[in-house]
Amino acid sequence: MEREQLELFRAQLLRKKDEIFNEAGKTMSEMTDQTSNVPDPNDRATIESGRSFELRIRDRERRLLVKIDEAIARIEDGSYGVCEDCGEEIGLKRLEARPVTTFCIDCKTLQETKEKSKGL
Repeated sequence: MEREQLELFRAQLLRKKDEIFNEAGKTMSEMTDQTSNVPDPNDRATIESGRSFELRIRDRERRLLVKIDEAIARIEDGSYGVCEDCGEEIGLKRLEARPVTTFCIDCKTLQETKEKSKGL
C-alpha cells in the first residue's frame, strides 16, 4: 500500500479515536451532572436504563480504541492492510469500510461461517 494511503488511514483512525474520547468525556460530564436524588421510582428507572445503555456503548468504544491502536501500530510496522490469516492484501474498499480489520473479506467470511456452524 502506498504511503499516502497509509497516512489517510492513520488520520482517519486518529480522528475516530479523538471522537471516542470526546464522547466519553461528555458521558462522564452528563452522568456526574445528573442528580441522583430522583424521588419517583419510574424516573429513576428510566435514568438508570439510559445510563446502562450509554455505558454499554462506551464499553464497545473502549474495545474499538484497542483495535484502533493496534491498527496504528500495524501502519507503523508495515503490516497494515495484510490479512493475518492468509497473508494477502486486504481490499481497499474493505479497509475503507472497516479500517481496523485484520482479515480480508474471504477469510472473515470463512471465519464467520465456522462460528455459525459451531453455534448450531
